Amino acid sequence: MATSGTEQAVVADRVARLFTEILSPAVLVATVLFAVAWASADSPMSALVTGVIAAAAASFLPIAYILHGVRRGSWTDRHVGVRAQRTLPMLVCLGSTASGTLALAAAGAPRDLLALIACMAAALVVATPITLLARWKISIHSLVAAGTAVTFTVVFGWVLLFTWPLAAAVGWSRVHLRDHTIAQVLAGALVGACATGLLYPTLR
Repeated sequence: MATSGTEQAVVADRVARLFTEILSPAVLVATVLFAVAWASADSPMSALVTGVIAAAAASFLPIAYILHGVRRGSWTDRHVGVRAQRTLPMLVCLGSTASGTLALAAAGAPRDLLALIACMAAALVVATPITLLARWKISIHSLVAAGTAVTFTVVFGWVLLFTWPLAAAVGWSRVHLRDHTIAQVLAGALVGACATGLLYPTLR
């Protein structure tokens, strides 16, 4: 029985780690931005160009900065699990996402895409001071997962409700791996869901 329990715990740990990695913020942000670019652009080329600009600003550049910091030993891992180490990564992510919003506006990006990246910046405006000033490690994984699920539902219809269980699975994984408390996961999900469920429909 002890062996069986140990094996189940190992499996649960692996599943949690899988959800944390394959549904990480960088992956989900790039995915949802490209999806909305494709759905809203007037040509495949426009979708590609605006999607690359958006994904580079909100996903590729921030994660590249974080990975560089990990290699240099500035922070422990690519998820920046230590709250005290999150100051520069979060500020860089916020600055890059805000810059991407301005770049897309200058490039005449589709309204849907511009509204989405602006909502991402707005969510970071809320999450950053909570993390840095209140010294409370709100879950960015959960924020992005919930925001992505709501965005897919808003843009593509209720048929994509299957994304909501995936968002819940991300939240579970963060708690199971002891990277966040339940409260931190729920707070992140609330910020992400409000940004894309309330602000996004208004802006688009």
